[in-house]
Amino acid sequence: MEYRQKKQKDDFIYGTHPIQEAFDSGKEVDKLLIQKGIRNDAIQSIIHKAKETETPFQFVPIEKMNRVTRKNHQGIIAYISNVEYQQLEQVLPLVYENGETPLILLLDRITDIRNIGAIARSAECTGVHAIVVPAQNSARINADAVKSSAGAILRVPIVRSFNLKDSIKFLKDSGLQIYAASEKATAIYDEVNYTTPTAIIMGSEEDGVSGEYIKLCDETVQIPMVGDIASLNVSVAAGVMLFEALNQRRKA
Repeated sequence: MEYRQKKQKDDFIYGTHPIQEAFDSGKEVDKLLIQKGIRNDAIQSIIHKAKETETPFQFVPIEKMNRVTRKNHQGIIAYISNVEYQQLEQVLPLVYENGETPLILLLDRITDIRNIGAIARSAECTGVHAIVVPAQNSARINADAVKSSAGAILRVPIVRSFNLKDSIKFLKDSGLQIYAASEKATAIYDEVNYTTPTAIIMGSEEDGVSGEYIKLCDETVQIPMVGDIASLNVSVAAGVMLFEALNQRRKA
């Protein structure tokens, strides 16, 4: 029932009262861990609040709870976000109102926190207006992400998407060209036009951008390589494409 400030890599709180207070005070909660089999009024109230705020939660065995903390967690743990998440529907109109050409970066299942940080650093340096991350199957934006981004992650609006497909459709309906990085593409990354409103999708470290998102794209592009490995770390690939976008926009 007390706050646990840090566990080296993650910021979390536990106990029903602190977590309810966190929601009531408007703190950003990344996700909830709820012990399987526990059902009481306090936890049900928190679950209701989580659904209202679209906060991800999952039911897990007590062993997983105890690996996070051995203190009296009362069957519930909340990871507190290090960033204040934005809404895409609010960020994009502001970009247009400021007379700027949107450049949005979407990350599909990037699970290495160091990659998230490095990508955010490149994004801040190239004028990206927002980074969209899925609520599930993505590395948490924790203190390590902030550190690995050299603080850049606090300077670029972060959008938490609960349905990446809907986010892509919203961007298309808003006039953005959607490009996805893919090793199987035939178009080359520097042969497409980034000077118009643009969104770039970077895929998971293992299997790239999901097929369902590829179908929504205007174009898939590849980065040509001559080495034997024939693949780039996703943060490096994102940097290559973002700096191409910046170069084109500087010359436009």
